[in-house]
Amino acid sequence: MSHALSSSQHTTKHVIETKGGVVASQHRLAAEAGAEVLRAGGDAVDAAVACSFVVGVLEPWMSGPAGGGAAVHWRADSGEAVAINFGMRSPKGLRVEDYPLSGEGKAGDLFPWERVTEDRNVQGATAIAVPGTVEGLGQAHARWGKMPWAELVAPAVAHARQGMLVDWYAALIIASTARELAKDRDAAAMFLDDGQWPKGSGWTAIPDNRLDQSRMADSLDIVARGGARAFHEGDLAQAMVRDVQEKGGSLSYDDLKGYRAWMGAATPVKYRDALYHVMPGLTAGPTFARVMEELEAVDMSSPAQAYAAYARALDQAYAERLGKMGDTGEVPEAPGCTTHFAVVDRAGNMVTHTQTLLSIFGSRVVSPSTGFLMNNGIMWFDPEQGKPNSLGPDKSCLMNVCPVLGAVGDKRFAIGASGGRKIVSAVSQLASFVVDGGMDIAGAFHNPRIDVSGGGQIIADETLDEDVLAALGEVLPMKTTRRTVLPYAFACPAGVMRQGAVNTGCTEIMSPWGDAALED
Repeated sequence: MSHALSSSQHTTKHVIETKGGVVASQHRLAAEAGAEVLRAGGDAVDAAVACSFVVGVLEPWMSGPAGGGAAVHWRADSGEAVAINFGMRSPKGLRVEDYPLSGEGKAGDLFPWERVTEDRNVQGATAIAVPGTVEGLGQAHARWGKMPWAELVAPAVAHARQGMLVDWYAALIIASTARELAKDRDAAAMFLDDGQWPKGSGWTAIPDNRLDQSRMADSLDIVARGGARAFHEGDLAQAMVRDVQEKGGSLSYDDLKGYRAWMGAATPVKYRDALYHVMPGLTAGPTFARVMEELEAVDMSSPAQAYAAYARALDQAYAERLGKMGDTGEVPEAPGCTTHFAVVDRAGNMVTHTQTLLSIFGSRVVSPSTGFLMNNGIMWFDPEQGKPNSLGPDKSCLMNVCPVLGAVGDKRFAIGASGGRKIVSAVSQLASFVVDGGMDIAGAFHNPRIDVSGGGQIIADETLDEDVLAALGEVLPMKTTRRTVLPYAFACPAGVMRQGAVNTGCTEIMSPWGDAALED
C-alpha cells in the first residue's frame, strides 16, 4: 500500500470520438504533429513519421533517431498487416572479451543479467548498438507515404531549433539520471547546468528553460533534405561513427551503411473470436502470442479468475522468453526506456509503433557532431556466453517491443507500450480487456493492471478488489502499489481504436505529457 499518497485523488483521461484520424503519443506535441499531417491529407504512415521524429526531440531520454524498434501497419484497402523490424544490432567489430563479468551479482538496469565490469554493456560508448529507427521509417514512407519526406521531418527540426522545454516532469526525469549523465561531457552539456546540476524548471515560476538542441536540428535538417539513408550514409553517418569511436565504442561506418530494416507479414494470432497481428522474430510478439495461447484455455468470466490467469500465463511466457529466445542465426524472418504511439486515419489505416534507446537516456552518451543521444542496445544481450541471446558481434537484439493490431467484431485497434520488460504484461492485458471484457479503449486504459515480467513476483494495482488480490497471492508472491506519475510500476501504453467509422485514442492515464490528438 502506498501510504504517503492521497487516497482520494482520481486520475482520468477524456476520450473523444471522431470520424477523423487520431494520433495517440506519449508527448502531446508529437501527437499534434501527427494530427497536423492528417489535416494536410497525409496517410497514417505520414503521421507516424512526423510523430516519431518529434517525440525523439521532445522526449529524448526515451527514443530518438539513434535508437531502434518495430511497428505493425494495417492497410485498410488491402487488409494487410505488415511488420517492420528496425531493431538494433551489435556492431560487427564488437569483441566479447571487452565485456568481462565482474562477479558482483546481477545488473541493476532492466534485465537480470550478470553484471559486466564497469557496466560497459549498460553505460558509455561501449554500450552503443547499430541504430535502425530512421531506416524503418524510411521503408514505411517509401511504400505508403503520400506527403514529401522533408515536410514530415520539418516539425522535428523546428522543435529542435527551439529546444525542448524543461518543465517539472522533464526536470524530474533529468534529475533521476544526473549522476550518469555527468560522466559524458556532451550529455552533461545538453542536460545539466555547469556539467553537474540537473536543469530545473523552477517550482513556482512558469518554465522557460530549454535544452540546446541546435546541433540536433542541423542533423535532422540533413535527414529531411537527404532522405532516410542520409542518416546511415554520408557525412552525418561518418561524424556519428567518429564520435562513438573516439569515446571507445565499436560502431563503424560499415555498420551504419549496411543496416537495413526488415519488412514482411505480421504474425496472426487467433484468440477466441478475435484476431491479433504481432511482430515476428526477436521481439515480444512471440511472447504475447504465448500468453494469449495460455489465456484461451481459461474461463475469464470473473475478475479473480482472469487476473490469476494473467499472472500464470505471463510467468510461464516470460520464463520461456528469457531462457530460449535470441539471435542464433536460425531466425529467417527478422534481421537479426522506450516510447510508443499509435495512429488511425479516416480511411482506417493504422500504425502501432514502438521506438527506444533502451535504458532511460540510452547509453548516456551524446554524439557532439550530430547532437543525437545514443542508444545502449548492447544491454539487450545476455553477457554470459553459451545462450541463445548471448552477447556477440553482428547479432540482432532481443527487443521487448510489442506493437499489436487487434480485431474483434466491428472493433479494430492498435496498441503498444513503453516500459521495458513490463510491456508484454500491459499489452496482453489491454488486448484481453477489449476482447474478453468487451471494453472500449477508454475502459481498457483506465482498468487496473498487474505486472509479471520474469522476476518471480506479481506487482498489482492496489485498487483491485480484495478477492482479485487474494487470487493473485495464490499464484506468486505479490506486492501492491499505486499507478503514479513517477516511478512507473506498470508500462505506459498508447493506442487507438476504430469501431465502425468512429475513431478514438488514449494514452497511459498517469502520463502528464501523453495525449491523443484529433485530425478534426
